[in-house]
Amino acid sequence: MTLQTETPKRIVPPRTAPRPSPLVRAAVPPIAPGALPGLGHAAALLRDPLGFLGSLARHGGVVRIRLGPRTVCVVTDARLVHTLLVALAHDCPRGAVQDTLKTAFGDGLLMSEGQAHRDRRRIIQPAFGPDRMGAYLAVMHQVTEERAGRWRPGQVLDVAKEMNHLALEIVTRSLFDARLSEDATLAFHRALPDLVKGQIVQSLYPTPALARLPLPVNRRFATAVRALNRVVDQAVNRPTAATRSADGTGSAGGTGSAGGADLAGGRGTLPALLRAATDPATGRPLTEADVRSEAITMFGAGTETVSTTLTWLLDELLRHPEVEARLLAELDEHLPDGSVPTPEALARLDYTRSVTQEVVRLHAPNAFLMRTARVPVELGPYRIPAGTELLYSLTALHRDPVRHPDPLAFRPERWQDGGGVGRPSFLPFGAGKHKCIGEAFAWAELTVAAAAILRRWRPVAVPGARAREVVWTTVQAQGLRVRLAPREQRTADGDRAPGGERTPRGTGATPSSDQPAPPGGCPFTAAPAPVPPRALAERPLAARPLAVRPLPARPRGELRTAADRHADWVLRHGLLAPAELPGYRAYALHELIGHAFPRTRGAELDLLVDVLGWFTILDDRFDGTPGRRPAEAHALVDPLIAVLDGAEAQPPHGPLLHAWRELWDRQCAAMSPAWRARAAREWRACLATFPAEADHRARGTVPALGLAETMRLRRHGSCLYPFMNILERVHGADAPAALHAEPALHRLRANTADAATLINDLYSLEREERQSAAAFNTVLTLQRARGCTRNRAVRAVRDRVVRLRQENEGLRRELRRRHPAGRWYLDGTRELVAGVQAWTSTSDRYQVPDGGRLR
Repeated sequence: MTLQTETPKRIVPPRTAPRPSPLVRAAVPPIAPGALPGLGHAAALLRDPLGFLGSLARHGGVVRIRLGPRTVCVVTDARLVHTLLVALAHDCPRGAVQDTLKTAFGDGLLMSEGQAHRDRRRIIQPAFGPDRMGAYLAVMHQVTEERAGRWRPGQVLDVAKEMNHLALEIVTRSLFDARLSEDATLAFHRALPDLVKGQIVQSLYPTPALARLPLPVNRRFATAVRALNRVVDQAVNRPTAATRSADGTGSAGGTGSAGGADLAGGRGTLPALLRAATDPATGRPLTEADVRSEAITMFGAGTETVSTTLTWLLDELLRHPEVEARLLAELDEHLPDGSVPTPEALARLDYTRSVTQEVVRLHAPNAFLMRTARVPVELGPYRIPAGTELLYSLTALHRDPVRHPDPLAFRPERWQDGGGVGRPSFLPFGAGKHKCIGEAFAWAELTVAAAAILRRWRPVAVPGARAREVVWTTVQAQGLRVRLAPREQRTADGDRAPGGERTPRGTGATPSSDQPAPPGGCPFTAAPAPVPPRALAERPLAARPLAVRPLPARPRGELRTAADRHADWVLRHGLLAPAELPGYRAYALHELIGHAFPRTRGAELDLLVDVLGWFTILDDRFDGTPGRRPAEAHALVDPLIAVLDGAEAQPPHGPLLHAWRELWDRQCAAMSPAWRARAAREWRACLATFPAEADHRARGTVPALGLAETMRLRRHGSCLYPFMNILERVHGADAPAALHAEPALHRLRANTADAATLINDLYSLEREERQSAAAFNTVLTLQRARGCTRNRAVRAVRDRVVRLRQENEGLRRELRRRHPAGRWYLDGTRELVAGVQAWTSTSDRYQVPDGGRLR
């Protein structure tokens, strides 16, 4: 919500003369290179606004650019922007961008300056007082619940459009205690693009007279202004809910706040506050034009930027499911499902706040804002003459790599434990006397709306329909379309049930199904219940169930206890910070071990969970720069491989290496030299895939890889071979040496690793399609190597899994006949594959979204 208004901080008194600072010794800002004759830098600014503005920081803290005949100074240093907005606020009032809106909507809070601005702010401030926040939260929650309750499973949403409607409704019902008609809502959203485009174009005119010409952009701007005024009039002039109830004119459906804000019969609404006030300059009541001016400010600033941020928030969570899992875990803990949020509950959502802060940092909605120096001023070491226009971009400032390392990476953890950057470097709501009056309202709206949506729905990105930046005066998020699937909610006994329905133990949902499964199907312990052929045909191929043999039931409490011991082990070794633990635990790795090793108990169960958890944490490290830089990959992996060779660890000893030495010793305890050699060989092959994949990514050869090379990397990189060796460790004895000598067993082991890998590829496909780094996924490889459609590639991989399983059953029968003493080992390889599927189809880490029919 970018309501650029003042705060109760100290007001800088007006000055009748410039300060006696030594301006003559200050520097003239350098001019940016690349200006074109006649156009200056206008072409570069229009072609890539954020890229161009971000590039200027290398030339200085203030840099001159030419926009046709005009010279504008761009402030690129966050500290200097803070100085501009705070210390120089009086000497540098708002510039051409805001002046365009002032002409259209009057001298309201967003456009006014000086004493007029201070007076108007004092009138409006009570509407955003802390005593109102509880009521506003209730309205925000109710509005979002009502809107999300109208959505349906499988429905495809245009997220930007839907979030615009949601934000507009929240503002209307919170501040105005009214509802807009559907026609008015549509008119508002149709008018906004033309208003924004006209605002930026008119601000760049070399003379204001051009705004009066009948140019198409000017005509559309004028039409948008009229449309927005009509919409605002509808909200401002309609009776409040309490008034309608008193005089009997309320409709059956109701049009007021209904369920949240007690606005004292309408006396506490924003229009009521304005109409009850007097203008300190004249002593007269504010005019209806004044009321409309402030209302349009709230509608415009409180709708577009919040809805855009909500859209980016959903897009980032789609790209980072581990962040979403951790956020949901925090909501489960501090904001019980269905409860109305309170200020105290929001204050406990530390990680959620970090996520929203990171979204606002990375996607700051203000592409550029302007000020004008009305007197000569000093800005840091630079001399700024009177009349100079000063431009700054919050988006570019928040992506400054000096102040925000790895600025384009979405990293909520940068805000944890006091790690967030200081105030002068993070200015999403401005600073100084024009700082956003609705900052607390906006943060609360982001949190409450996101929580209500994510607790009810699991958005699934429609392929090829991700959010993209469209830059005007704001950085809009356009193009994101998602398909909705019900979110599983916690039941009273701790299980999860789709869409909040209570699911008895022993029943569940088939992989990626939109609806609860019929009784009798459990993805954890049994084959899915029968599905009608037509319903099965309508599911995405990657989400259709693969046959799973029943696994023995296991007490759930034992696995949860093992998970708790593993969490303590992870923290003790420093593998994760405490703040990272909720998101990591959402992966439910102990469930995978429970499925794949159903007879394992005690210390052996702990070993399996610890090994899998350690490997998962290692694997996640390669989602970062080690996955793209071979040297970093080798630096991480080579010391781990050296442990297998018996070499002493060389300093420095990191947490991964220290934990790995302990795990290797635990694996090898009481095992034969032959087993140690075999296990070391398989772990070496597994770990070596990380630098190999990094090398492919660095050289750009991933798209050229054939199916055979991809399968080789995937087969060994999945850690299935090491876990087949651990089958013997947890059994307490080596499998018969004669069995290990059988070529048929080598074939069965390869098939086992391939089947588990291909199942993983099916369920992780949509996640890996969204990755910025190239993914080693067999489905994607088939599409590239054979030029087939995604649907055909998915079908081919599924068919391959079926054939591998069928072949393995024949191999097991043959091997059991010749080596009956090794039956436990042969059955264990089957349970591994079944366990991988059961977990992969339900885990937050690899759950495949329901994207509808694949094309």
